[in-house]
Amino acid sequence: MFFNLNSNKMFFFFILFFSTLISISSNSWLGCWIGLEINLLSFIPLISNSKNLLSSEAALKYFLIQSIASINFLFNILMKMILLKNFEMNNFFMIMINSPLLMKMGSTPFHFWFPNIIEGLSWFNCFIIMTWQKISPMILLSYYYNNNFLMIIMIMNVIIGSIGGFNQTSIRKLMSFSSINNLGWMISALMISENLWLMYFFLYSFMISMMCLFFNMLNIYFINQLFIINMNFLIKFYFLINFLSLGGLPPFLGFFPKWIIINFLINNNMNFIVFIFIMMSLIMLFIYIRIIYSSMIFNFLKMKWLKIYIKNKNLLFINIFSMISLLGMIFSTFFFM
Repeated sequence: MFFNLNSNKMFFFFILFFSTLISISSNSWLGCWIGLEINLLSFIPLISNSKNLLSSEAALKYFLIQSIASINFLFNILMKMILLKNFEMNNFFMIMINSPLLMKMGSTPFHFWFPNIIEGLSWFNCFIIMTWQKISPMILLSYYYNNNFLMIIMIMNVIIGSIGGFNQTSIRKLMSFSSINNLGWMISALMISENLWLMYFFLYSFMISMMCLFFNMLNIYFINQLFIINMNFLIKFYFLINFLSLGGLPPFLGFFPKWIIINFLINNNMNFIVFIFIMMSLIMLFIYIRIIYSSMIFNFLKMKWLKIYIKNKNLLFINIFSMISLLGMIFSTFFFM
């Protein structure tokens, strides 16, 4: 199974789900803060595992970081209520209230905790922290932001996300830097329109879920496992498809939302930002292709003790999802005419 379900975990998943809804549907900043706090307290039991020291450490680090961000957020809300009675917002206050939200979602320049914590999580928890946990901070950010500040943050995200991916031997850390890179794109989508952000977020979540399901099924955590593992060549081909889709190569599904964002940015004369976004996407693609290329070359290692058998049911899922990634651009033309 992708994750083990028991009554406790189901309870915390339920709270995790509803706390995000509380946060994004609240009509006051204080309600948003309460939603974020409930979200944090429901995610801690899901990631802590008494049998795994790395998970316990990750849970403690996550709690400390998110608590600091929550305290900052609450302080800014109270300062707004006490000092700014007439609700005249200045740029300084905008940046002050945006920063804790950026910290909560693991954006630069507050991203240092993100790869460290992901290193101690299971693949299912990695999926949650890279997708679901970003929803409420990003929607709260969309209510109220400083344009120039967010543009700098976008550029920093795509640069640090792509350069941080070099020299990584851990796939979880690589995926975390990929998430930081995609966060830059997501923030730009958020500034354009919420519908575009929703589409980007949905497609990104789909691609990340595919990767996490793959790695969880094959029990892969480090790049060298991809090299020495004696997999079916077709499965390595599916890895190739999904990695390239995540990097945003044109015929694949991942290119579609990036293409729309680039169109919008060019229409608004943000050519410099487009240039940086495209260059950094090329670096991400280079990192992904380097991994896949090496694992394809090492395919001749026929080690009998590393043979892996995948259940037919799982293989069917992988076939369907990989075909969606491969033929995604064709499907998308029907839906977004």
